[in-house]
Amino acid sequence: MKVIFLKDVKGKGKKGEVKNVSDGYAHNFLIKQGLAAEATSAAMSSLNAQKKKEEKQAEEELQQAKDLKEKLEKLTVELLAKSGEGGRLFGSITSKQIAEQLQKKHKIKIDKRKIEMDDAIRALGVTKVPVKLHSEVTATLNVHVKEGS
Repeated sequence: MKVIFLKDVKGKGKKGEVKNVSDGYAHNFLIKQGLAAEATSAAMSSLNAQKKKEEKQAEEELQQAKDLKEKLEKLTVELLAKSGEGGRLFGSITSKQIAEQLQKKHKIKIDKRKIEMDDAIRALGVTKVPVKLHSEVTATLNVHVKEGS
């Protein structure tokens, strides 16, 4: 019997896959537990429609990420920090501070975990910080740290 998996079933199939399984297994376990549905023509067409919808949504997310990348690369985030001799900061600038400043000054909300800094910024000047917006899109944000209070 052909079934469409509605959820991942370990060792049998992933969500959205169509596979042949024994009738008893399909009726007594998969369909009863809501893990799969019989692969009728109506179910197949709804599965195809669902896949098209997901593809379109993925394309839109990628396009939004590309647009945001263009916007971010034109910006410079300015932060004030106290510094000592040679432009070394007392403390450091973290991804959280950068994300908060982006939100406050430019109304762009980015999760601090997407700002990929190997280490916090500990010196005055401009630093280029990578921001992972999508699995395929990474922007480079300019962060300018100035002397201030």
